[in-house]
Amino acid sequence: MAIREIRIDGDPILKKVCRPVSKLSDRQQELIDDMLETMYEANGVGLAAPQVGVLRRIVVIDVGEGPLVMVNPEITEKDGEQIGEEGCLSVPGKAAIVTRPEHVIARALDRNMKEFSVEGTGLLARAICHELDHLDGHMYTEIAESPLMDVKYDEEEEIE
Repeated sequence: MAIREIRIDGDPILKKVCRPVSKLSDRQQELIDDMLETMYEANGVGLAAPQVGVLRRIVVIDVGEGPLVMVNPEITEKDGEQIGEEGCLSVPGKAAIVTRPEHVIARALDRNMKEFSVEGTGLLARAICHELDHLDGHMYTEIAESPLMDVKYDEEEEIE
């Protein structure tokens, strides 16, 4: 496993739409491992493949319940509303107020290409929405309801 460079806002790759994954090669399995290691090293709660320069529909998330790997994810249901501060590993040291659904259900493939669904509320719902936006070339800064604020996170805090 290796820590990969996180692409920063302004990098054109972050504006591109990712391609679906038809089969997970050994190289893509390694990508998933690297993404998890990179996310943990950066104290994030989510990371999408384009954030490490790979235009594939793969995200990893961990909101404190263990790692969640999602290949070709899509949100199938969403409801409610939560308004809160959101940050991104690709926009270091910044956060803004963003409205997201309070509850989502998403369908994806796991790293063995088996379909599953995940239901999330609160932070997990926010993380799923945030990471899936990256797969379509969008960042939270596009929907921010406040100016970007400078933030300093403790090592223990999660920023995405």
